[in-house]
Parts: sequence; structure tokens; C-alpha cells
Amino acid sequence: MAEHLESGCAAEQLARKRLERGGLGWIASNYRCRFGELDLVMSDDTVLVVVEVRYRRSTLLMNPCESLTVQKLRRVALATRHFMQRHRRWRDAPVRFDVVGIHGPLHDAGMNWIRDAFTIDDL
Repeated sequence: MAEHLESGCAAEQLARKRLERGGLGWIASNYRCRFGELDLVMSDDTVLVVVEVRYRRSTLLMNPCESLTVQKLRRVALATRHFMQRHRRWRDAPVRFDVVGIHGPLHDAGMNWIRDAFTIDDL
């Protein structure tokens, strides 16, 4: 596996552990469909929480959370709709979109969890 893919997987695992400690329940990782990929799909009681994980080794050029584009957010929204259609339990659930930004070396990474980072109306 390429180094950037390995570090991305490791960052997603760090994020998942942090979110679970924060009270979220894990549903799926790396959900893929024709519209895109969802890094983490979690639950907060009855709310479906879709989490985009962004990792940057360095923040000199950009904070990881600032690296999201409108196009990426649209793909996340479409993939979320696909997930909800395929999983009956979540079909009518309220949805929250969170972003977890991770920076620095993964063995000592800093993390920023932004709840309700964006909504479908933002797009």
C-alpha cells in the first residue's frame, strides 16, 4: 500500500477511536459507492453522523479542515444519500456532517473535531 494511503487509514483509525470515546457508535468505514466514499459513518443516538477525516502531516500550507472543497462536500452528500437508501434503518434519520482534522506525526497527532461542520444547505 502506498504511504499516503497507509497514513490515511491510520488517521481514520485515530479519528474513529476519538469519536467512540466521545460517545459515537461506529457503523461503517470507507463506505464506497458510485458517488464517492464516506470515511466514517457513525451514530449519535438516532442521528446518522457522517465524518470526513482530513490528515496533513504539516499545517504550514493549510489546516487539514480547510482542505475540503465544495465538490468534495457534494460527493459526500451524494454518497450519504446512497448509504441511507441502502440501509433501511437510516433512511429517515436526521443527518449530521462532522469533520475531523488531524495534523502532525501520527504517533503524536493533534486532532480537531468539528461537529456539524456543514449541512446540505451549505452546498
